[in-house]
Amino acid sequence: MTEQPQLSPTDWVRDQTKQILEQGTTEGVEIMDRPVVLFTTTGAKSGQKRYVPLMRVEENGRYAMVASKGGDPQHPSWYHNVKVNPTVTVQDGEEVKTMTARELEGEEREHWWALAVENYPPYAEYQTKTDRQIPVFIVE
Repeated sequence: MTEQPQLSPTDWVRDQTKQILEQGTTEGVEIMDRPVVLFTTTGAKSGQKRYVPLMRVEENGRYAMVASKGGDPQHPSWYHNVKVNPTVTVQDGEEVKTMTARELEGEEREHWWALAVENYPPYAEYQTKTDRQIPVFIVE
């Protein structure tokens, strides 16, 4: 295990993360003209830090992490890491904070899901592609 967080093995995600790291900010890094936030999670088994850029869904200083994986039938690998290690680092713009994530249920999840879809409409389509309910975490 190294001290430096690992970059994604997925080319476009790795390139996006490198751009954020080189610039020192998430400003100007977008997917479909929508802003992203860079999370740093800790591996459930390895303890390795990992970068996870996700769509920016923010309300009153709290953030959502939407485990959509594009509507894949499986959760993204970071989902399991956050369940075991809920302390995450959030970079929004140049600001970096350590926060705690928790998975949402019920009305609270529905509120954040609606906010997520408002901020990134493809999430609604992703939900139609899978039988699993796409998990939503709040990071506060």
